[in-house]
Amino acid sequence: MSDAAALPGQPRGLVTSGPATERAVNVLAPNPSAMTLDGTNTWLLSEPGSDRAVVVDPGPRDEGHLRRVIAIAEQLGKRVALTLLTHGHPDHAEGAGLFAELTGTPVRALDPALRLGDEGLGAGDVVAVGGLELRVVPTPGHTSDSLSFHLPADGAVLTGDTILGRGTTMVAHPDGRLGDYLDSLRRLRSLTVDDGVHTVLPGHGPVLEDAQGAVEFYLAHRASRLAQVETAVENGLRTSAEVVAHVYADVDRSLWPAAELSVRAQLEYLKGRGLV
Repeated sequence: MSDAAALPGQPRGLVTSGPATERAVNVLAPNPSAMTLDGTNTWLLSEPGSDRAVVVDPGPRDEGHLRRVIAIAEQLGKRVALTLLTHGHPDHAEGAGLFAELTGTPVRALDPALRLGDEGLGAGDVVAVGGLELRVVPTPGHTSDSLSFHLPADGAVLTGDTILGRGTTMVAHPDGRLGDYLDSLRRLRSLTVDDGVHTVLPGHGPVLEDAQGAVEFYLAHRASRLAQVETAVENGLRTSAEVVAHVYADVDRSLWPAAELSVRAQLEYLKGRGLV
């Protein structure tokens, strides 16, 4: 059995529904897969003593899951007042419309197409509900609309798919761009260095107890993969499929289509810098 403390980011252990920090409760969606790991983490956030809650990423359009989120909020003596989206991928956002109907709440997101209500989300915004404070952190790269949410009172950051609780994420080319993603990782690292963030509440996988270690691992992993892709091209591999078969030979083949998106993003990044 592996020692969680020795793994990148120090994952907490099994992914389960329940409290993760003083203000954050996970409600695990029943959509496990190779891409979603144990399923989507739907985060229910509230200030202790408040009767209002914020939900981040209601997840897939699964009415049973959405009603369970509401029921758990009610068990805690709270009502959902607002829904936020980290990005628009269906496993995070597809259920938002139905969830808004069930709760009568607005949905805020960076992408106007995903919003239900008058307000969106942008860099520097502070979301305040019932004494809870969330700071909006732009983290594009996985997708162009990816956001993270800094929860200062818990020293935590909700990262969506920008940082996962296990493994690494893809850069969803052409919408996602590697240069943006690297900048986003550096932005998250500054939260761990300058703003006291020590816990990652990811969109999939277990909670990470060592936020800075997780970010450093991601940056090192990206640098290593990029060097491998550059070498592969120098050795005559030209198509993204050829590069994937060579560079990602150690990765489950079911994940190769996602890996190919990341390779395309890496090739674009290298070409833009005249390196291939």
